[in-house]
Amino acid sequence: MALIAIWSISLTVNLPGLAITPMLGNLDSIFPRTSELEIQLLTVLPNLFIIPFVLLSGRLSLYKSKIRIVVIALVIYLASGILYFFAGSMSDLIVISCLLGVGCGLLIPLAAGLLADTFAGRYRMRQLGIKSGISNIALVVATYAVGWLSHGNWRMPFLVYLIPAVPLVLSVFLREIPKTDLDPATPGTGVTAGTVPEAAAVSGRVKSGFILPRVWSLIAVYFFVCYSTVIVSYYTPFLMDADRMSDSDTGTVTAIFFLAVFLPGLVLPYIVKILRQTTFIVCSLVMAGGIILMAVSSGFGIMCVAAVMVGFGYGVFQPLIYDKATQVVTVPGKCTLALSFVLAANYISISATPFIVGFFQDVFDPGRHDNAFPFELNAVLLAVFAVIVVIFRRSFVFRIDRSYY
Repeated sequence: MALIAIWSISLTVNLPGLAITPMLGNLDSIFPRTSELEIQLLTVLPNLFIIPFVLLSGRLSLYKSKIRIVVIALVIYLASGILYFFAGSMSDLIVISCLLGVGCGLLIPLAAGLLADTFAGRYRMRQLGIKSGISNIALVVATYAVGWLSHGNWRMPFLVYLIPAVPLVLSVFLREIPKTDLDPATPGTGVTAGTVPEAAAVSGRVKSGFILPRVWSLIAVYFFVCYSTVIVSYYTPFLMDADRMSDSDTGTVTAIFFLAVFLPGLVLPYIVKILRQTTFIVCSLVMAGGIILMAVSSGFGIMCVAAVMVGFGYGVFQPLIYDKATQVVTVPGKCTLALSFVLAANYISISATPFIVGFFQDVFDPGRHDNAFPFELNAVLLAVFAVIVVIFRRSFVFRIDRSYY
């Protein structure tokens, strides 16, 4: 039951911003005189609030009860979901969305951190894969639910933000986790889930219990991998609309993409056992191939295949990077803080993606005539990334040790 309680936390981490999406085109009718600035704040501020609170959660985990942080975060999250039903103005929605970002930000590192504390070795990798799968399938189901609920009252999609009630009820079982797992730094516990036995042999600079070269390399890789996949959810609707495909076709491709992200997490140990040292190389090449297909294709079937390719690559990258994040510390109790650094890169990439694409588009396509430009740019960057993965395949970030299989 303790494990189910930890898994249930992952149901909530990918949902912020989702319920607002269907109403963005109708804000003028829902709230007359809504300004463009208010719309931008509604979509951008929640993600910006998540970033500092992800880092704060990691810091708090060093000296506060992790279970207490989880409960407080879930209460804030659930309270935000309830408050949406009482919102009467655009300003109310903005403030409540920021509060939602606070709750989610506190929760995100612990969804992975509790697993990193409780499991070790290949079992930890397996659990992080399952965690990744749960969070992504929750997003798929919630996306369909929001689409269905949006046909009624505009407030109905906010029902998805009541999901935190499930892990909040189950949080009583988190007390069954042994205290030595929740606090791996407890004297006398020996080598635990987050310990890096070879840390003493690391030639890179170590500061405050962190192997800095590993930390920065993981942050950089995860930032790029997240950016390269956010492109799919951000720009696929524009690309498919330009090819005169229907909204239902776009929704299907997006759902297939998230489903493809979900599935690898459930069978991650078997994928790694088959691909071994080539795991990251294959995944980067598959992602690049998928993006290229999206850039050059105008057919629905090929778009579906491309979505599967990109989703599969990201679905393998994500939990493996989470697992690598537990190996950048020399002090086991700092695993959650290390995860918070890496996870913050995800939300920074989500916020930065439109600006990155916009900058390059202003340089190479100032007239904004090419709807496939974000995919063409991404295909080039992913091809370069694949070459980097091949060259540095034996480095910490891209190496798959025997312990993984």
